[in-house]
Amino acid sequence: MDKKEEIIRLAREMSEKLPILKTQEDLKALTETLTKFTVERALNAELDYHLDTEEAHNSRNGYSKKTIQTEDGRIELTTPRDRNSTFEPALIKKGQRRFTSMDDKILSLYARGMTTRDIVDAFKEMYNADISPTLISRVTEAVIEDVHEWQNRPLETIYPVLYLDCVVIKVRQDKRVINKSVYLALGLSLDGKKELLGLWMSENEGAKFWLAVLTELQNRGIREIFVACVDGLSGFPEAINTVFPACKVQLCIVHLVRNSLKYVSYKDRKAVSADLKRIYTSITADEAERELLSLSDKWGSKYGVISSQWRRHWANIIPLFDYPDEIRKIIYTTNTIESLNSVIRKAINNRKIFPDDTSALKVIYLAVKQASRRWTMPIHDWKPALNRFMLERESK
Repeated sequence: MDKKEEIIRLAREMSEKLPILKTQEDLKALTETLTKFTVERALNAELDYHLDTEEAHNSRNGYSKKTIQTEDGRIELTTPRDRNSTFEPALIKKGQRRFTSMDDKILSLYARGMTTRDIVDAFKEMYNADISPTLISRVTEAVIEDVHEWQNRPLETIYPVLYLDCVVIKVRQDKRVINKSVYLALGLSLDGKKELLGLWMSENEGAKFWLAVLTELQNRGIREIFVACVDGLSGFPEAINTVFPACKVQLCIVHLVRNSLKYVSYKDRKAVSADLKRIYTSITADEAERELLSLSDKWGSKYGVISSQWRRHWANIIPLFDYPDEIRKIIYTTNTIESLNSVIRKAINNRKIFPDDTSALKVIYLAVKQASRRWTMPIHDWKPALNRFMLERESK
């Protein structure tokens, strides 16, 4: 049977199953029928592919019934089986009782940085389903409306901890490929859960742009931030305190150590690392300052830039020593947002270069949306940290 005959047969098969549309219930029934037909076709295509690629002798072994919950209601599927019981469908896994729509499948692949052509090929390979690039574009374009709504949503009044960072991407603009910065603001809410507050894009990372970002966060409802954790960008602390004067600014110790070690030869790196650790693991700020002086005496003639760098940022290093261990673990590094950055980088690395800002924003938003599904629990030791934050707030 050629492709034309197959299409005619399928059309007849579907037409016999489709209800006559007279009411809203008829429309719902139509949607359910189309979903059932599409899914069953895809599952059969998956089994065909499995049987073609499996080395051991195997064959079809009838069907079983399975009920799944979709956005449109419960649907009973006729799912194919194989004689060796080695078939593991990708579309609806064994034991799965819920099914997300084709749109969600497209968006999931798009969130991983796959191009439109990649997604077309993936659907063909996995489900033997032909979907048009136009359909994929229409589904992903709808995401921009979600992005705008999400970006302008009201925020909570208080976020005890705020992490600020950026990721650099490559975008085509005016027939050139340029670097752009994607600014990220990740907050810890009063219940200790992570929440990305927004995404912003600009050609250059700078304190002036961060000032605009922080002002927007204030306009969306934030009134208090206890500690902001940042890297060593010049002018960053001033921008934060312009909008949130009571906020303490904590430089990321991990970034600071990493930058310091760039000046150190390989044979001295272990010893210098140990001396730097004595500074940031000190009990008090006074003890930390003595350790910094000791490091300067020991290494100053060889690596004087290190102690100079730490002294220049000292006012934004020592807030760490105002807090007990449970808070220090939260604020001494921006690793909380770095883990999110790694998710974003994995998605954008698949693309390398984006055709425009909108394309980049869609991929990053969807990658973050997927990552945030795991943010259901407060961070470790949050309750003692929150109690300390609130006691300090009441004492002011």
